[in-house]
Amino acid sequence: MSAHLLRLALASLALAFAFAPDARAHAILVSSQPVANAELAGPDVDVRLEFNSRIDAARSSLQLAKDGGALEPLALAESKEPNLLTATAAGLAPGAYRLRWQVLSVDGHVSRGDVNFKVRAP
Repeated sequence: MSAHLLRLALASLALAFAFAPDARAHAILVSSQPVANAELAGPDVDVRLEFNSRIDAARSSLQLAKDGGALEPLALAESKEPNLLTATAAGLAPGAYRLRWQVLSVDGHVSRGDVNFKVRAP
């Protein structure tokens, strides 16, 4: 292979990597409390969501809905760790719940998702 063709191939490869989507750009949920589809004792449930990268907690949110009802915001607790969202869902009645999270990663990408869980009757 000539030096010219080799340089052209390397330049093409560099351009392909430069314009490829960066998988690290989005904050990805790596663990949750409650875990997905858990059945918990209530009425108070501690929420802890851990992400693979730093998030902007001030511009992120948690919402909770019971049995397909309207989403209600949860107040976020202060966290010293830059990749965590924490809150307490207080006074939950037995039933199925959907925890909706939305986070802004520090590079400006928004990620969102749901964690479903149940609160069992005492």
